[in-house]
Amino acid sequence: MLPMPDAAADVTTDLPELNPIIHGKLRLALLSLLSTVEEAEFTWLRAKTGSTDGNLGAQLLKLEEAGYIAMEKKFVLRKPQTLYRMTETGRKALTDYVHALKQLLGSAINS
Repeated sequence: MLPMPDAAADVTTDLPELNPIIHGKLRLALLSLLSTVEEAEFTWLRAKTGSTDGNLGAQLLKLEEAGYIAMEKKFVLRKPQTLYRMTETGRKALTDYVHALKQLLGSAINS
């Protein structure tokens, strides 16, 4: 096995960290969807992502625990409704994630 050149070793230390909470495919999709609306119902998010109730609920909980989204439960015509909205912390985290991803991909996204 050939040793890595020193220049390549230096590059790896400059790689940005990608937020592991956002990096999950479904969580990234949820934040992306929520960034475009004021609030969204659980059923709308489920339809847009094609996720199961259980998986969607688990991923939304992770985002809520991180402070990236807020949840509100209410009743409309005696039917329960669960609404989600992105918080300012979530908007900043998503912006930082996109910036880090662009930095990581560098010239690959400009081709």
